[in-house]
Amino acid sequence: MKLNKITLAIAFVLPVIAMASGAEHHEVSMSNSDFWSRVINFSIFVALLYYLAANPIKAFFRGRSAGIANKIKEIEDKLNASKEAVKVAEANLVLSQEKSESIKKDSLTEGAILAENIANKNSETLASLDKQSSEKMEHESKKMAKDTIHSILNDAISTNDITVDESKVVSLVSKKVA
Repeated sequence: MKLNKITLAIAFVLPVIAMASGAEHHEVSMSNSDFWSRVINFSIFVALLYYLAANPIKAFFRGRSAGIANKIKEIEDKLNASKEAVKVAEANLVLSQEKSESIKKDSLTEGAILAENIANKNSETLASLDKQSSEKMEHESKKMAKDTIHSILNDAISTNDITVDESKVVSLVSKKVA
């Protein structure tokens, strides 16, 4: 860094020393100096520079301004589209909430109706099962009574206790036939 500074200082100071002449001293006035020719040359240079660079520079800045304006317009369009999308989403949210409330109410009423139907079917099934069990119990009690009577009769009365002779059998058969 220090070396660069020294090099730059030498580059600026050396030409000044080389061009300086100390031999004679002239009186400088506006009439015998080249000041006006330098002003004219500088004016011509600025005019040429303006002539050559003004239109491209203007075009560059116009294009840059138009590009920025287009980007701003695109951003505003996107912003407006986003705002519309938000409005639509909010409206859909409200509709969805209303639908969910409606569905909740419907499901509660359907649940109550289904519970009532199930309770009715269960009570009917219980009544039917109760009736069937009472009929079955009655049937089984009759069957048990019949079996009990039959076993008592079979055990108590044997074929040896009853005597049947031929005349009795013929009279019974003839009564049945007649």
